[in-house]
Amino acid sequence: MSVVNLVATAAGLPQAWSSRRLGQVGAACVKVLRMDELPVEEESHGADEALLVIDGRLELEVNGTPVSVRAGELYVVAAGTVHAVRCGSHGTLVIVELADD
Repeated sequence: MSVVNLVATAAGLPQAWSSRRLGQVGAACVKVLRMDELPVEEESHGADEALLVIDGRLELEVNGTPVSVRAGELYVVAAGTVHAVRCGSHGTLVIVELADD
């Protein structure tokens, strides 16, 4: 794999919140996506999910509590934790999660 410009890759995606798979490390899949100002529905996962903000800010609600994740910060959502994206999220996000089989 060659060097990936995460911001440019996210900017080139056809729509916000549509991720592009960059690769796999062990059982984990690494994805990049572009966030927009719109919220995303509540969800939970069967495994931990790492959310790394490259630029901008990710606004979450985790178990009913607001959480702001800024550029250069990482937030790990524990398996089974209910979370949603709140209005105002924008920028580039890298997600590391278990790969879909």
